[in-house]
Amino acid sequence: MKQLIIFIIILLLSGCNRHPYHVTNQQYKKQVKSLSKTIRQYPLHAVQSDSIEHPEYFVGTTNLGLRKPNFVILHHTAQNSCQQTLRTFTLPRTQVSAHYLICKQGTVYQMLNDYLRAWHAGAGRWGNVTDINSSSIGIELDNIGTERFPAAQVASLMKLLDTLKKRHSIPPANFIGHADIAPTRKDDPNVYFPWKQLAENGFGLWYNDTTGVLVPEAFNYLQALRIVGYDIKDTSAAIIAFKRHFVEDTIPIFRDQDKKILYSIYKKYE
Repeated sequence: MKQLIIFIIILLLSGCNRHPYHVTNQQYKKQVKSLSKTIRQYPLHAVQSDSIEHPEYFVGTTNLGLRKPNFVILHHTAQNSCQQTLRTFTLPRTQVSAHYLICKQGTVYQMLNDYLRAWHAGAGRWGNVTDINSSSIGIELDNIGTERFPAAQVASLMKLLDTLKKRHSIPPANFIGHADIAPTRKDDPNVYFPWKQLAENGFGLWYNDTTGVLVPEAFNYLQALRIVGYDIKDTSAAIIAFKRHFVEDTIPIFRDQDKKILYSIYKKYE
C-alpha cells in the first residue's frame, strides 16, 4: 500500500512538471518524424508513365544537404501577449506559425527548426521570389501593431539576427518586413519598428545622408521600387510599404525628400 501511494505521488509530481505545451510538443515531434519518413523514402519512378524506361535500382547521390534559408522576415504578432501567440501557433486550425517569437521582456521562443518551412509569410513576393516561406525564417515580435518595441525585445532580436546571419550567411539586404513582401495585405512590423538601428548593425539596408542628393529628372520611382524588391502591381500599397519601412509614415505619395531616400536605396542595388 505504501509503495502504491509513493507511486501515485510520483505520477502527480511528474504531471505538475509538465508545461502547458507538453501535448503540442508531442504533436510537433510526430510531425517532424513523419517528414523524416517522407525524406527517407526511395523514389520508385521519377515519372509515373509506362512510356518512360525505368532503371532496375535506385541510385542516391552522395552530394546533398538541407535547403538553406536566405531571408529573414520580421512580423509583429497583432495579439495581446506572447502567451496568446504561442496558443495561436499551436492550434492546427489557425494554419499559421513562425520560427521564432520574441516577447516584450526579451524572451525568445524557437518554435521550429530553421531548416523547416514555417507558415508565416503567406502570399507575397520580393523581387522574383514568390514562395517566401520556402526560403525564409519568420520572426514574430510580441506587439499589438500600434506600440513601440521595448529595448529588451530589440536587444534580443539583434542577438538572434546576428546568430542567423552568421549561421546561414544571409545578405544584409534580405532582412525585410512582412509588409515589404505583402504590401496589399500586411502592415507589419509597424511604423515604429527600428529599421535604421537594425541596418546600422548589418541587418537590412538604409539610406545615406540625402543632403545635396540630386534626383535625376528621368528617375522612375516605380521601377526603382521594383528593383529594390517591391511588388508594384498596386502602386499605392508599394509606396506605403516603402515609406513605412524607410520614412516612418504611411502617406501614399512621394514627396521630394522621399524620392531622395528611394534614390539612395536604389543606388545600392546598381
